[in-house]
Amino acid sequence: MTEIKLYIDLHSNKERLFARFSYNAAINKLIRSIDGAKWSQTKKQWHFNVNKQSVALIKQKIKGIATLDVSLLKQQLVKRRQILSIKTNSSITGKKPLKSLSKSTLVAFNITDHNMQQLQLMIKTLQLKAYSQNTIALYRSEVLCLMRLLDKRNIESLTKNQIKSYLLWLLQVKKYSEAKVHTVINALKFYFEQVLYKPKMFFEIPRPKKPFKLPTVHSQSEVKKIIVSVKNTKHITMLMTGYAGGLKISEIVNLKIEDIDSERMVINIRNAKGKKDRQVSLSPLLLIQIRNYYTEYKPKDYLFEGINGGMYSVRSLQQVFKAVKISARNHKPGGIHSLRHSYATHLLEQGTDIKIIQELLGHNSLKTTEKYTHVSKK
Repeated sequence: MTEIKLYIDLHSNKERLFARFSYNAAINKLIRSIDGAKWSQTKKQWHFNVNKQSVALIKQKIKGIATLDVSLLKQQLVKRRQILSIKTNSSITGKKPLKSLSKSTLVAFNITDHNMQQLQLMIKTLQLKAYSQNTIALYRSEVLCLMRLLDKRNIESLTKNQIKSYLLWLLQVKKYSEAKVHTVINALKFYFEQVLYKPKMFFEIPRPKKPFKLPTVHSQSEVKKIIVSVKNTKHITMLMTGYAGGLKISEIVNLKIEDIDSERMVINIRNAKGKKDRQVSLSPLLLIQIRNYYTEYKPKDYLFEGINGGMYSVRSLQQVFKAVKISARNHKPGGIHSLRHSYATHLLEQGTDIKIIQELLGHNSLKTTEKYTHVSKK
């Protein structure tokens, strides 16, 4: 009886469930008839979405005709769980283990136990140094991508020239953007210099020059059109808060009720990027909107909470803004961060000193704020 072996591999940089078997015309016809089946010209095999439904459909189709071998698939899923929930000593930091990889992370089933230990050590060091969860997720993702290519080789044995070759491969073959390569360099720099205590070798590795891109800015009338297109009270309050305070999306969803100081007419931004607190002005119009929203929704802890309580999802707010732009017939590129760009540009056009704008936005360097001079009509 023909045996069909299921396993996960990459296809067009995506995880896919492959079915490998010796050619049999009858079985081949059955497999190709399964919903979602696609043919790989390179592997000469059928592949499916990686989920339980795919396995169940294959099992149902071949019942009594062929046997299904899922031993390799189970091993891969165990390895995946190890990668997705790397156990670190979270009791030291009080933080929960990271649960998901970024979209750029590829299948990493062939990572050796030694390299996995090195990855755990890096994450533990990042947590002890109080890096943000976003930074930890980014660094872990990029180091995993490199480890996947090493096979049995230990990551700490890589030379400076080999790392240069890897970065060049990312730029020329994988078509990484310059900004993404900078993230890779930062991740590897942290591992080699802060975890392994190697000499500051990465200062000698050239960084690709980032292209200068102008931020997307909406006019005041466009901002108004976007906001009035919102029908939901919570959503309109979130967007108004983002624009009126020039807040990042993470700062919007992290706001607590006590952060709104109506006595002093300020919004307190706690523990923003760089572990810094700052204050922005609270407009009277926004305060009225927040009070109307509070009366309707009565949040408990966070100012903006999800359906089941707790912090509102960043992803959900991104989807809200995307839908609102369609309703407002706004075809400019960019997401909700464009409201922050618009806030800074409008302040500059109204004559606000650029140093004040720098403080309101929480920029470390004035050079970061100066980009708005390139889009300001003034």
